[in-house]
Amino acid sequence: MLNLFTKKIFLKDLLEDFVDIHNHILPGIDDGAKNVKESLLLINKLKELGVKQFIPTPHIMQDFYPNTDETIGDAYQLLLENLDKKLIGKITINPAAEYMLDSHFEKLLGKGNLFTLKKNHVLVEMSYLQPPINLETLIFKIRTKGYTPVLAHPERYSYYHNNLHYYKKLKDLGCLFQLNLLSLSDHYGKSVQKTALHLIEEEFMDFVGTDAHNLIQIEKLFQIAIDKKMEEKILYLIKNTNATFSVI
Repeated sequence: MLNLFTKKIFLKDLLEDFVDIHNHILPGIDDGAKNVKESLLLINKLKELGVKQFIPTPHIMQDFYPNTDETIGDAYQLLLENLDKKLIGKITINPAAEYMLDSHFEKLLGKGNLFTLKKNHVLVEMSYLQPPINLETLIFKIRTKGYTPVLAHPERYSYYHNNLHYYKKLKDLGCLFQLNLLSLSDHYGKSVQKTALHLIEEEFMDFVGTDAHNLIQIEKLFQIAIDKKMEEKILYLIKNTNATFSVI
């Protein structure tokens, strides 16, 4: 008999003291927080969700968000100057970046001074229209330079949805995967959700992040319920993220 009173497992209940390795809370430098006021709203709401350590990852995308060490540093400093004193000591914020795998990234990689999540882990993304023609070569170059590529939201690249075996090839090349927690819902579409669950089941995912850009997305994270059979796998990914990237 179906138990209609089975307790739901909400994602938020698994996120206590979470290290969020992918978010867009720095003010005014990409498609995330537009200003300091929005930054503070996002931070407070993510803290309510369970986030204790923030690694802001503004886009570095030459055609749209040509961020540099200077623009990221200035936005970070502006945020710190306006951070509520009550929050200082309760959270940590250490910026990194989310790099589009384009020709500009190759130039930055050649210089060998990337904004990493921690140590040698570098967050990278691809166009949603098509992957780089030289993707496999790029991954090889990243690793040759001593970095470990962490591919942001692999479940969102729809051109792989009918070519699922290619994800294994990317893993075999040494690419780690970061799941967007919103992909556990149908926020990005049913196909993305299905692919996310497949990659979790196959144990291809390594880390998780919110990829939060706005309050609407964070509110949706509060509503996500986890299937009991997925709870252990999601909890493992959360713990692995915290263990790998915690600064405490």
